[in-house]
Amino acid sequence: MEIYETEEEQVAALKGWWKENGQATLIGLGLGIAVILGWNYWQDYRREQAEQAAGLYAQLLKAQAANQTESVAKLSEQMETRFGSSDYTLFSQLALAKIKVEQGDMASAKQILEKVSATSNKELANIAKVRLVRLLMANKEYEQGLKLINDIDPAKSASFSGQYDELVGDLYVALDRVDQARTSYQNALRNGHQSPLLQLKIDDLTPPEKVESNK
Repeated sequence: MEIYETEEEQVAALKGWWKENGQATLIGLGLGIAVILGWNYWQDYRREQAEQAAGLYAQLLKAQAANQTESVAKLSEQMETRFGSSDYTLFSQLALAKIKVEQGDMASAKQILEKVSATSNKELANIAKVRLVRLLMANKEYEQGLKLINDIDPAKSASFSGQYDELVGDLYVALDRVDQARTSYQNALRNGHQSPLLQLKIDDLTPPEKVESNK
C-alpha cells in the first residue's frame, strides 16, 4: 500500500483514483440498488398476485358449492387468463373438470385433466392423472387407462403408487384379467395403501390368502 507524505498528495491520489474508477463505482452502486429495489418489487408483486388468486379461487369454491356451473366456468377461465399455471389455477381447473363430468361432458373433462396432468406440480399432476384414469374407466377405455399409468414416471409419483396399483387392478377386472388384477391389488395392499374397499376387491376375485397391510 502506498504511503503519501502530505495531505495534498493524498487528495491528489484520491482524485486520480476517482477519475479512473468513479464511474464504474457509481454504476455498480446503482445496479446494486436497482437489484434490491427490483427484488422487493417482485416479492410484493408475487404476494399481491397470490392474494388476488386466492380471492378469486374462494369465489369459485362458493359458486361450486351453490352449483353455479356457469360462474365456475367463467371464474376458472379468469384464473387461467390472469394467473397462468399457478396452483390456484390448477385447483380451479380440477373443479371445472368435476363439473364437466357431472354435466356428462366427458370430452371437455378429459381435455382439462390432460392439461393439468402435464403441469410441473407433481402433486396436482398426479391427482389429475388419477381422475383421468377413472374417467377413462367410465368411458370403458381400459387399455388407454393402463397405458396412461404405465407411462407415469415412478420418481414423480411415489406417494401415489398405491392408488395407481389399485386403479390397475380395477382396469384388469374390467378386462376380465383376474390374476393380474389380484396381483395389482395385493401390491397396493403390501405397499400400505389405505383403501376401505381394497381387501373386499381381493376377496371378490377368489378366496386366496389375505395380504396384511403394513402398519
